[in-house]
Amino acid sequence: MTESIKNDFIKNAEKIGISIDERMLTSFDTYYKNLLEWNAVMNLTAITEEKDVYEKHFLDSLTITKIVSRETLDRGLTLLDMGTGAGFPGLPIAIVFPNVKVVLMDSLNKRIKFLEDTVQKLGLTNVTCIHARAEELARNKSYREKQDLCCSRAVANLATLSEYCLPFVKKGGYFISYKTEAVQTEIDQSKKAVKVLGGDNVETVFFTLPGTDYQRSLVKIEKVSATPSKYPRKAGTPGKEPIK
Repeated sequence: MTESIKNDFIKNAEKIGISIDERMLTSFDTYYKNLLEWNAVMNLTAITEEKDVYEKHFLDSLTITKIVSRETLDRGLTLLDMGTGAGFPGLPIAIVFPNVKVVLMDSLNKRIKFLEDTVQKLGLTNVTCIHARAEELARNKSYREKQDLCCSRAVANLATLSEYCLPFVKKGGYFISYKTEAVQTEIDQSKKAVKVLGGDNVETVFFTLPGTDYQRSLVKIEKVSATPSKYPRKAGTPGKEPIK
């Protein structure tokens, strides 16, 4: 890691209430190098420049502190990262908040192999990697309505993501979706889905990613009642036919 990237990362993390120490810096450096190595033989991310990865992946993942307090994360909770891909946002959260028990879930097994290798190299004991589809894992009693948080940076509309994510969240917990600034239409179109799936009290935070001009938002949906057993529907349906 170059000195300028390190200094910028530390400075920008401070702006979202996070103090990056040497252990974390070493972990992020290992994560980045392993990401490049695996990305050479499989498609994990189109973003590969070191500065961009630290900003658009690592720092962006950590902006969860904009909508969940640092104190809450430090105390510890359970978090499932649905459709985690190369580990975002779950793995950066696990590095910075070791008391958070993170499940990284993805439907592509080769991504899970990369994540398992990375977790092993980082020596993390608070991360579990699971190869599964949300439609299937959400019917597993060990995961359904057991998570304090379910997060996703996956590219899908909010109604679809709600059907994938809210079934994992326990009553009183939250589904958090990482979005751009242009999210209001999605929120409006997802109101019925959120209600049907047991969600309510939608809160949105808009912000500029520190050190950049990237406009971002976080949408937090509270789980207020149990998700009906018929959700999520069979594979592919939530994406093709969102609840309206």
